[in-house]
Amino acid sequence: MADVVLVIDMVRGFLEEGYPLYCGERARRIIPNVQRLLERELAQGSKVFFLCDHHAPDDPEFNMFPPHCIEGTAETEVIPELAQYEGKIIPKRRFSAFFDTPLEGKLSQLKPEKLIICGVCTEICVLHTVSDARNRDYEVEVPVDCVASFNEKAHHFALGHMEHTLGAKLTSLGVSQAKLAKFEPSEAILSGETADIYLTRTIDILRHEALNPVATMEIFSGRAGVFCGIEEVKALLSRVLPEAHRQVWALTEGETMEEKEVVLRITAPYQSYGLYETAIDGILSHCSGWATAARECVEAAQGIPIISFGARHVYPSVAGIMDYSAIIGGCAGCSSVAGAKLVGIEPSGTIPHSLILIMGNTIKATLAFDRYMPAGISRVSLVDTFKDEAEESLLVAQALGERLSSVRLDTPAERGRVTPDLVKEVRARLDLAGFKHVGIFVSGGINVERIKQFVQEGAPVDGFGVGSYISGAKPIDFTADLHEVEGKPIAKRGRIPGITPNPRLKRIL
Repeated sequence: MADVVLVIDMVRGFLEEGYPLYCGERARRIIPNVQRLLERELAQGSKVFFLCDHHAPDDPEFNMFPPHCIEGTAETEVIPELAQYEGKIIPKRRFSAFFDTPLEGKLSQLKPEKLIICGVCTEICVLHTVSDARNRDYEVEVPVDCVASFNEKAHHFALGHMEHTLGAKLTSLGVSQAKLAKFEPSEAILSGETADIYLTRTIDILRHEALNPVATMEIFSGRAGVFCGIEEVKALLSRVLPEAHRQVWALTEGETMEEKEVVLRITAPYQSYGLYETAIDGILSHCSGWATAARECVEAAQGIPIISFGARHVYPSVAGIMDYSAIIGGCAGCSSVAGAKLVGIEPSGTIPHSLILIMGNTIKATLAFDRYMPAGISRVSLVDTFKDEAEESLLVAQALGERLSSVRLDTPAERGRVTPDLVKEVRARLDLAGFKHVGIFVSGGINVERIKQFVQEGAPVDGFGVGSYISGAKPIDFTADLHEVEGKPIAKRGRIPGITPNPRLKRIL
């Protein structure tokens, strides 16, 4: 059966400024993500229910909260940005979408495979709906970039509770329009220049001996992580394996893998692929390492976008592949032109310290960027070069007004780096000055532990730039073994002869 999407309280009373329980600018930022979620799910045949807060004028809830979403008022209406999507509206009067509503009966008829729950507020109506859904044994998925609250600390607590106590699955919608890259194997790989010499000599010996048996090679991972690089491997194998005599089975790009899980199986005449064992292992090793590190950051951020900033920490010829892998791991964007080109998105980045230092003034540099760059590029100003970060943030906000999208804090280690308290101060000063629309982007030595600190302390960060934690990730070892030769099970000592069953593998060639 199809899935069901429950859209919780995405109504005007919570998402439009001026109403008593307006959830704020951060909550409004999930609207494009919810739109993408609905577009994706409706295209797949999922059903959508809009659960809308709906109270009588004397509702007892008003002893705790200001009167809001009173029946018959505009506050109870689904926001215009979502009203166009096909779905049934169900009024609700309490925190849980299941309490005293027809939802349970409708779900009983549909028998969905899972419930996808999004909306506001994370720690109130979303949490109570997830709890009641899990108590009814529904599989529940919560896209973390499609839920929000006016209280960041409570938002992150609720996400952790839903995952670790209630057993809901937290996912990331991934708002970047990234696509799987199309690769062309290099001449150095095809010619065997990148191969271990013993493989070159092996192929030479087999040719002299006129031995070219159909052999099955299996590749398994050295540790758990995110599988990445198979699209490039597939492009290589497409070039070298004979079409009439090949079978290739593999996990999909971006899937999680377990330690020692067989992730790739090749059956073809051995001479057609034996030379490329080194390249296959190397591609999977580095790409999976980068993707896994990116996924760790994305999971720690709980819906706050991660941008890969690691291109400057790797050899130039692999910068694009590193950023591609980071996006496969869940990053919302990357800084390198090559990486962005591979996945079909625009690279992320605006002003470096060098431009500000040369122009002698942060405001001048930001105004010059605004003057000369295309309108589609976000206006993000780096605000830690000459003055206090909060002061510079206000100055650039006053200079650009509504055109300023975000400020970037990149305080160096010599000045104590960016801290949760610094982010809170900058946020407070921007809000007091009327610049609530300006986001705060944090970079500079960001890793999983620091991301967790920002999240746990409720720092209102709108995005992280992560460099060396991703680019310097330890590669994941992959090992290739022959398991069949001409249909005969075979293996070296310590390994089990014959095909290793893995129902997760899909045929890709």
